[in-house]
Amino acid sequence: MARAENKTTAGPTAQMVASIARKFRARKGWTQGQLGKKIGFSSAAVSAMETLAQPASDDMLVALERVLGDGLNIFEDAREPMRLEKYPAQFQDYAALERKALVLRPYETFIVHGLFQTEDYARALIGGGYPPWPEQRVEELVEARMARKALFDRSPAALIELVLEESVLRRVIGGPEVMRGQMVHLAECARQRNVTLQVLPMNCGLSGEHAGDRGTMNVVETLEHERLGYLEVQGEGLLITDPSKVSALARSYAKIQSQALDPRTSLGLIEQLAGE
Repeated sequence: MARAENKTTAGPTAQMVASIARKFRARKGWTQGQLGKKIGFSSAAVSAMETLAQPASDDMLVALERVLGDGLNIFEDAREPMRLEKYPAQFQDYAALERKALVLRPYETFIVHGLFQTEDYARALIGGGYPPWPEQRVEELVEARMARKALFDRSPAALIELVLEESVLRRVIGGPEVMRGQMVHLAECARQRNVTLQVLPMNCGLSGEHAGDRGTMNVVETLEHERLGYLEVQGEGLLITDPSKVSALARSYAKIQSQALDPRTSLGLIEQLAGE
């Protein structure tokens, strides 16, 4: 569904795509309806793209490249930055880092990490937030979240070490069937060679205390071997570049890992919750 507010919030890539598509269409002498027929979209969808009421989807960019691209790869090259622009503003810088990361070490205290979410889990989570998103924005965010999974198939593969608090596995999001599917998916992810998944049990530590009591964190190592930290809470994101602060996060993460169940035991717990 096109939204008027998109016209003022659309990012620079969406603006560029709209302008170039409009000019290329006019150069060929096509109406919006004629272009729509050629790319498999309605005249209204083309109009919404050109006026930024609804920026181009990934499928539309592929079709525009095929019909209007003339071998220039303009619309193809726009696909990745357009995906980034669909993320909330506070997440965009981290999303770009995540995509190219050499090592990712996330620790989650409330929900399954976005890279490991199923589509149903992500939709229930995003759609159930408050204030509520419009349905179209929910689908946009779900699509963007699923696109992050391309990291698993990247070459060279990223090393991903995920620690989840046990409460994350037991907190029902979207209902029992959605959670069962999420547990099955987590188990599949845990078996991948480049993934280490550990569960921090509720009774960890000598008296129940643990090093992760200050909340979620992400420690990232880039292809250039630079370490960065990322924190997110209540819709606000903080990218940490100060080496001393990143070092403190990394030390906390290492302690959290030491207090978590080993990968084999963690997988067993996830399989048990999945009913396998």
